[in-house]
Amino acid sequence: MKCALHNLGCKVNSYEAEAMKQLLTEAGYEMVEFGVETADVYIINTCTVTNIADRKSRQMLHRAKKENPEAVVVAVGCYVQEAGEKLLSDEAVDLIVGNNRKGQIVELLEQYFKEKNEGSLIDINKTKEYEKLSVNASTEHTRAYIKIQDGCNQFCTYCIIPFARGRVRSREQEDIIREVKQLAKNGCREVVVTGIHLSSYGLDFDNTEYNSQPVPNAERLLRVLEEIDRVDGIERIRLGSLEPRIITDSFLDRLAALKKICPHFHLSLQSGCDATLKRMNRRYDTEEFYLGVEKIREHFDKPAITTDVIVGFPGETQDEFEITRQYLEKVRFFEMHVFKYSRRKGTMADRMENQVPDRIKNERSDVLIELDDRLSGAYRESFIGSREEVLVEEYVKVNGEEYAVGHTRRYMKVYVPMQGNSADGKKIKVNETVSVIISGLFGKDSVIANVALAN
Repeated sequence: MKCALHNLGCKVNSYEAEAMKQLLTEAGYEMVEFGVETADVYIINTCTVTNIADRKSRQMLHRAKKENPEAVVVAVGCYVQEAGEKLLSDEAVDLIVGNNRKGQIVELLEQYFKEKNEGSLIDINKTKEYEKLSVNASTEHTRAYIKIQDGCNQFCTYCIIPFARGRVRSREQEDIIREVKQLAKNGCREVVVTGIHLSSYGLDFDNTEYNSQPVPNAERLLRVLEEIDRVDGIERIRLGSLEPRIITDSFLDRLAALKKICPHFHLSLQSGCDATLKRMNRRYDTEEFYLGVEKIREHFDKPAITTDVIVGFPGETQDEFEITRQYLEKVRFFEMHVFKYSRRKGTMADRMENQVPDRIKNERSDVLIELDDRLSGAYRESFIGSREEVLVEEYVKVNGEEYAVGHTRRYMKVYVPMQGNSADGKKIKVNETVSVIISGLFGKDSVIANVALAN
């Protein structure tokens, strides 16, 4: 039986989609590409972070049914959690599976076929336990995401995720390390440790030791990272998004002691204006954030620091936006992901007064994207002439010329021309770490380099 799985949303969703693919493949399903080959079963892993995400989820469910009206269309994920029983009236959807049942996708499909249900099965109950999902191999071959945590307790005023994903639930360390070892055995060189709110990892565990002393903040996460650092075959450990408040000297001392940790940190900012942060219900201010960034730069050499920024949040005045713009320039991020605020029903921000018109959101977004281009270019330019280690991920052709493409430990994208370049006289291989000398910028978001001669 042929099955197509389409994923929408975040890195955690991507991980869960990959885990479902492996379960389905092991059960004998033939996985085919969505929209390319007709399938008997379509699984849409939905997203609900914004109203737009809801609409895209509905569109993909209807597109799946249109691809093959006789197929079974399965809706899973966050949109399912929020839409709930409303989906029962959607004729495009045959089976409804909540976030807490993705690991049982094969059994749920078997039950559906066995009972020949005409309606939908719905199970969207929140769970207080971490749902066990795992990935044995990565489709990217070189890099794999490792989900170690689910849920969020923060309740930012713009975010629906705590309602869709539930409260914080953490994965047992032994289970995490077992998966990392299997990935390493199958050739994966780099792991990205991720979760819905990574900084809350272990918050739901019994946070006392045998002597009944409280476990310090971030200790559980650090112990996981230290264990991953010991796994043979893994060369790099990259962290997902962190909250600024986790950044302390003691936390960074432990991280800097790990040989495999990448000097690449994504810190969620959202706004450079304290008044806006307060309306967002973020748990830090700009001074605390800036001190955290400076601490990272004290512990790591030229770290790549990236962030998310929302423009046009309800009540954001031109003065507040200008404060944010100046703050971003002061911090000097490597990359900024700029988002125009999108209303989401069910959140406090959706009900706030002084919603910002789309025209102004667009103007402010353009300003910050231009700033991002300038700051990112300056950061990448500072590495021209330096030696870097690139983990090769793929071959691509640009204007007829072939390149080996990969990323440095700081997540700079690097193009290495195949013509005239080799490692020890051999063609550069995918999943190989190559020492290169950065020679210049290459487009808006990458650099070009040549293989470094041995010392």
